[in-house]
Amino acid sequence: MSSYLLSIDQGTTGTTVLLFDPKGRVKGHGYHSFKQYYPKPGWVEHEPEEIWNSLKLALKNLVHTSKVDLKDIKGIGITNQRETAVLWNPNTSKCYGRAIVWQCRRTTPVIKQLKQKNGFEEKFRKITGLPLDPYFSASKIKWMLDENPALRKRAKEGEVLFGTIDSFLLWRLTGGKIHATDFTNASRTYLFDIKHKIWSEPLLKVFGVPRKILPKVLSSKSIFGHTKNINFLPDGIPIAAMIGDQQAALFGQKCYRLGEAKNTYGTGSFFMVQLGKKRFFSNKGFLTTLAVDKTGHSTYALEGSVFVAGAGIQWIRDELGWVKKASDTEAIAYRFRKKHPHPYVFMIPAFVGLGVPYWNPEARGAFIGLTRGTTQEELITSTLESLAYPVAEMAALFREETKTKLKSLKVDGGGSRNNYLMQFQSNLLGIPVIRPKIVEATALGAGKLAGMNLNFWEGRDVFDASRPKQFLPSIKSKMRESLMSHWTKAIRRVL
Repeated sequence: MSSYLLSIDQGTTGTTVLLFDPKGRVKGHGYHSFKQYYPKPGWVEHEPEEIWNSLKLALKNLVHTSKVDLKDIKGIGITNQRETAVLWNPNTSKCYGRAIVWQCRRTTPVIKQLKQKNGFEEKFRKITGLPLDPYFSASKIKWMLDENPALRKRAKEGEVLFGTIDSFLLWRLTGGKIHATDFTNASRTYLFDIKHKIWSEPLLKVFGVPRKILPKVLSSKSIFGHTKNINFLPDGIPIAAMIGDQQAALFGQKCYRLGEAKNTYGTGSFFMVQLGKKRFFSNKGFLTTLAVDKTGHSTYALEGSVFVAGAGIQWIRDELGWVKKASDTEAIAYRFRKKHPHPYVFMIPAFVGLGVPYWNPEARGAFIGLTRGTTQEELITSTLESLAYPVAEMAALFREETKTKLKSLKVDGGGSRNNYLMQFQSNLLGIPVIRPKIVEATALGAGKLAGMNLNFWEGRDVFDASRPKQFLPSIKSKMRESLMSHWTKAIRRVL
């Protein structure tokens, strides 16, 4: 009988499922997207039922293409978009409206008010590792409860549960029996004490969040529960790992040692460096967050967040109609830069504000440097290149703050398939960029962790056999410095 490990990667624009055999080979792949809702400028929402349905359809697609039997699944790992907030009824499992997505800026007034309190942000950054920003879950929960007094009353009476997407999926997969999350996702709520690994009572009070609506917090490598009463998976499959998507990618990329770094190019772009057991608080805007080591135990990591990366490419494809497929940007950029090697136009991808190091929720996107001679190809190329500049900026800030230069950068996510982008990234960084064979490192990380917990893998690291592709710098340092100088001048125009 065959044995498989299922990894569920619930992302911002769709759900990916991967099926691994005990030798670490991908035996099945499925994906299904879902709709993004933008009811007002800066607002971003998801319909939770559409997320749940995307998991069903992704699994259906996997079965159709791979011809595997889901009865042979021995365990499940879950990774997810973080910070996105969902509220649901524990008795009916129905959600109270749409989920507020991590990209959403609607709670900016709440954050502004808190920032005005002297010493507030610094005090709680030492507890959470996070700056005050609409990005995180706490202000989203407050907004939902404040907007609906009847819902706040129900929350106090135990008729509301909160979860990030991992908790929501776990609740549904276990037939409404288990309300839990893991340390990595809890650490992104702005309600969690990352030193003591408990919910912070002072912060629950500040945001008016009833303790009873919050999930139990477990280690990422835990048996969270077992599947029950769902029509598309057998009962009794252990859910053996849950971990936030960027921490999953760090683990999947084998960034176990102090100073090893990865960047994931998805809807957003996320730069993360392994810190080990040492908590380090940045003065450059980086987040201190919980991650895992090679054994699956908790560690700390430093993270830089760019809210729009692949979403910028989706914008020129879906809203502007300039390309039919995201992958078309590679050939366009190669062709344009062959004729015009020096950038004059810079795209600032601040559609929903700026993250590290600016943390400016009110900044907005722009093309800087337009002339009468600017062409569509140049705008497409500058949009693609806008995925690389913030990463180079964060690497420079990390070097400046820690006095440690990265030896290489491991990359993953859909954007990492773009060869032009990866070469441009290496050029800006001045170090090798390393792309693994399996670029779905978030799904890989969750699967690896669940497999470890269940002793599923045949061998200590069955994923070592695949050879990564390296991109090496091909420009001189003077050119690199010039590019970054122009980028810095351009981005300051939108602050």
